[in-house]
Amino acid sequence: MLRFGAVSYLNTKPLVETLEQRLTDWGTLRLDLPSRLAADLASGDLDVALIPSVEYFRNQSNYAIVSDAAIACRGPVWSVRLLSRVPMPEIRTLALDEGSRTSAAMAQVLLSEMHGIRPQTVPFPIGSDAAELDADAVLMIGDRAMHPPRGTYKEIWDLGDRWCRWTELPFVFAMWVARREVVENSDQLKRIDLALNASRDDGAQCFESIAIREAADQGLTNEDLHRYFAENLHFHLGPGERAGLSLFRKKAEAIGLVPPLPTASNPNA
Repeated sequence: MLRFGAVSYLNTKPLVETLEQRLTDWGTLRLDLPSRLAADLASGDLDVALIPSVEYFRNQSNYAIVSDAAIACRGPVWSVRLLSRVPMPEIRTLALDEGSRTSAAMAQVLLSEMHGIRPQTVPFPIGSDAAELDADAVLMIGDRAMHPPRGTYKEIWDLGDRWCRWTELPFVFAMWVARREVVENSDQLKRIDLALNASRDDGAQCFESIAIREAADQGLTNEDLHRYFAENLHFHLGPGERAGLSLFRKKAEAIGLVPPLPTASNPNA
């Protein structure tokens, strides 16, 4: 039995809609926090996991991307925002949502590239109030970004929109990854790939029903959540997404957020 893990966030729902049924008799699925999934994949407690791109970068020589199902955006993403009380070039302190390391790296890369700044970072704990933070700017993801707090902000960035405008490439938040030894057998790799892609395709046909099921708990209307899945998110890892992933890795490495890639490794493996 192969052990699969996926992040337990709203944006993952379309990717795992029918996955448990497709893994019957040969795999199990566990939903958990991104940091736990990354740790368990690295330790061997999981065989395949949907992990944030930054976590993939941190152990890339030992990992292989096993599906073209992914969580990405090709424009505004809505659920990842940077809110600043000062003009962006004047940010000195940045509070980072503890729920996402990839979005935290994305924010720092954009501020470095677009304004040449490296703010001091402080935590923005889950469950805390942005108004109580003594920071120039705050990174919010998920529900907190979709319902930003009222306050005096000089600038608000949708980070998906900023990345895509700046790079003219998509941004990849997470993808399905396995330890290389797990997929040395080509038949096993094909079986994994088919199951993950089929579940993604099933989910794409179920945006409306997923929205009806999940919207109330998120404080969203069915229409808003359906639009989020259909317009803000992109679930295919195509050539443009791989190019965006490679550029993100290069820029994150340049400012010390991920370790250097061994020369022999292929960033798109």
